[in-house]
Amino acid sequence: MAHSSLYIDALQYNNWSEKVFKQINAGGLSAIHVTICYHEDFQEMVQNVIDWNRRFEDYAEMIFLGKTADDVRRAKSEGRTAIFFGFQNCSPIEDNIGLVEICHQLGARFMQLTYNNQSLLGTGCYEANDPGITRMGKQVIKEMNRVGLVVDMSHSAERSTLEAIDLSGRPIAITHANPVFWHPALRNKSNEVLKALGESGGMLGFSMYPHHLKDKSDCTLESFCTMIADTAEVMGIEHIGIGSDLCQHQPDSVVEWMRNGTWTRERNFGEGSASSAGFPVQPNWFKDNRDFSNLEVGLKSVGMSEKDVASVMGENWLRFFESSFGSDLRPL
Repeated sequence: MAHSSLYIDALQYNNWSEKVFKQINAGGLSAIHVTICYHEDFQEMVQNVIDWNRRFEDYAEMIFLGKTADDVRRAKSEGRTAIFFGFQNCSPIEDNIGLVEICHQLGARFMQLTYNNQSLLGTGCYEANDPGITRMGKQVIKEMNRVGLVVDMSHSAERSTLEAIDLSGRPIAITHANPVFWHPALRNKSNEVLKALGESGGMLGFSMYPHHLKDKSDCTLESFCTMIADTAEVMGIEHIGIGSDLCQHQPDSVVEWMRNGTWTRERNFGEGSASSAGFPVQPNWFKDNRDFSNLEVGLKSVGMSEKDVASVMGENWLRFFESSFGSDLRPL
């Protein structure tokens, strides 16, 4: 459905279905960055691409694969949604730097260097010690810059994140997180990271996953939107957007797999607990994509200008896509 404002969400991982795509369409989203990997290796990731190709075929009237910023503009003009692939871990490249370019050719536009744990590239936010970006990580960042695959540090630890910002020749993203000054979750980011991200031209996407919210599922729209306005003062209005981290209609077995993968025999509860191990309940003002416009209303209600609200809702991500997804295929 056509919508006057440009809406872009920089992270969702839903149980994809016709119902969800219709809600996305009704909500007026022109682009969504979707997770197609948590712990998958290259071949398993390819199977997820195959599954998405079937969805693009079955629901072509609503969605298509996005690869460039122009695809967002096309989606908006056609009343459809451009779907951009991303990885929440570096596992699809295994230990082969040559797979970075292949993943980009398959449509990937974002890759996290870590997912909570230590990886071959850097350190996750759940590790006790953070030695920073590894030797391989430094080389992979260069290759990601070269082909146009965005470095995403959403689940990474502090030192690794700051080093990635410094090492990357292109601005990086933290697609789904919130400031620690508002809620001290392990996944949320310090003012030092936010300032470095803004000064380098990077982007932060604000998460609506309840474990990242002040008061969790009971977080109010006013509190969330006030936090966005406060973060703009820290890192600049042009460097913030939405990355909802919406995990709609997923069974609780999926969040357990996200947390545990194949790396442990012990049950890990992540930001949850033994008594509350499943997916948390979404706040009542953002239950699904049809509620996206509530954010626009909320931002205006806390005093943000029309121009700044438009920037946060989608224009900033569009500009970032424009400068980030193209290849820089100069000789190495």
